[in-house]
Amino acid sequence: MFDAITWIAVAFAAGVVAKHTGLPPLVGYLVAGFVLNALGAQEDPVIDTLSELGVTLLLFTIGLKLKLKSLAAPQVWGVASLHMVAVVAVFAPLLLALGHLGLPYLAGVDYGPALVLAFALSFSSTVFAVKVLEEKGEMGSLYGTIAIGILIMQDLAAVVFLVFSAGKVPSLWALLLLGLLLARPLVHWLLERAGHGELLLLFGLTLGLGGAEVFELVDVKGDLGALLLGVMVASHPKSGELADVLLGLKDLFLVGFFLSIGLAVTPSLEMVPVVILLLLLLPLKGFLFEQLMLALRLRARTALLGALALFNYSEFGLIVAAIAAKNGWLSPDWLAIIAITLALSFVLASPLNSQSHVIYELFSGRLRRQERKRRITAELEIDPGDANAMIVGMGRIGGGAYDFLVRERGLRPVGVDADPDGVARQKAGGRNVVQGSATDADFWHRLHLDDGHIKLVLLAMPKASENVFAAEHLLKEGFAGTIGAIAKFPDDEAALRAAGVHQVFNLYAEAGAGLAQHVCSEAMLAPTAPGGIDTQPQR
Repeated sequence: MFDAITWIAVAFAAGVVAKHTGLPPLVGYLVAGFVLNALGAQEDPVIDTLSELGVTLLLFTIGLKLKLKSLAAPQVWGVASLHMVAVVAVFAPLLLALGHLGLPYLAGVDYGPALVLAFALSFSSTVFAVKVLEEKGEMGSLYGTIAIGILIMQDLAAVVFLVFSAGKVPSLWALLLLGLLLARPLVHWLLERAGHGELLLLFGLTLGLGGAEVFELVDVKGDLGALLLGVMVASHPKSGELADVLLGLKDLFLVGFFLSIGLAVTPSLEMVPVVILLLLLLPLKGFLFEQLMLALRLRARTALLGALALFNYSEFGLIVAAIAAKNGWLSPDWLAIIAITLALSFVLASPLNSQSHVIYELFSGRLRRQERKRRITAELEIDPGDANAMIVGMGRIGGGAYDFLVRERGLRPVGVDADPDGVARQKAGGRNVVQGSATDADFWHRLHLDDGHIKLVLLAMPKASENVFAAEHLLKEGFAGTIGAIAKFPDDEAALRAAGVHQVFNLYAEAGAGLAQHVCSEAMLAPTAPGGIDTQPQR
């Protein structure tokens, strides 16, 4: 037990270093495993248990986020399936050909192992993509939702592989699992009663891990059970909260998985040529993503940013390789090769994603020439109609500003938001809202502001960098009206004013004044003459 705690501490230190260099912490965990292995550390039962729990919770949380509606678009399931087929069709013959040329670790690889390797390499990292999208504030953007949908489709393909790789024949008792459909109302009822604290966490652990064990009892892969139980509660309004509560615990357990990979295998210099080869295949993988998105009528910017978010190898590919090695289909050395390649793919993809908007601006002319004439509805030109004000970012602050302009100023605002589900809810509530990403340079080209109807734009996005970007592009498009924006910190205010914003509202500095004004307006405290406050409510 002491050894396991020490190794987790080492993994923590390596994860901190990785995070501060702009990489996902899992890169540090892999490196920590390799270093501990080199120092003579051996596999540990505690680490192995954490590894199994982490993978099971990972699949359960994937099930919690699985909204079939989000996967129904051809730009999601079509790109995911066609890309996987294309990568396997290209990579497998290439790996076989290089094996015939005598490349280390590929020599003697047969068709079966080559197909498994190509399949493992077809995945992109969910952890990396989510990190990139959250840092850029673009989780709700069109390219962000498409990328996440593609990753979920890939995860489902991996789950199917895990199920069939177990080689188990379900017992007749497995038919009783159909009764779980009848238990769905009870599960939802328990989720409602779990509240928001530790009971919700315990409910998630019981359902995910306990459900997996139930499936194992009837000789069905437990990972499939975790996924299906997650899907069973995915439609509940609290499924997102449950996924958030489990996030930290799942990530903690997954530390055990990445550590166990490093502890189980030893890298060698002979692996370097194979690692370099796999890294050289990354541009082809990204190019296939971009071309498939273009073929399915997405704009060049959406296709490029989506491809860059998926421009890496995946921790799920490592899980697939680990299962293949356990079953004897691959040499254990391939775990080290894929782990090293995975970490280096993050190193390569990080600067590309941090500069993705700049990259698009540099090559936008050439990229636009590849676009199809027909586009999906979300990519069409945007007409604000007769609106005379605009709110960009329709969260709580933007929604409140919208209602104020209508109620108190008699204006006709139009809201802009990148989240398609959020836009649908806003429209259902009677607001005039259009979908668009304000950090999309082309959005401002597609938005007709040249008629002069709109005189006021309020930028209410959560990140100052997003509001700065929007203000700069508003001015580039010749907008001559008033621009207002929200900020959280003094340096954000300076950046916004430098970008051309006329009025900046500091959320923290002015919240106190707003609270006092609201309380007084409700007549709970009436001001008196200097000397005190009348605490009696007005009648």
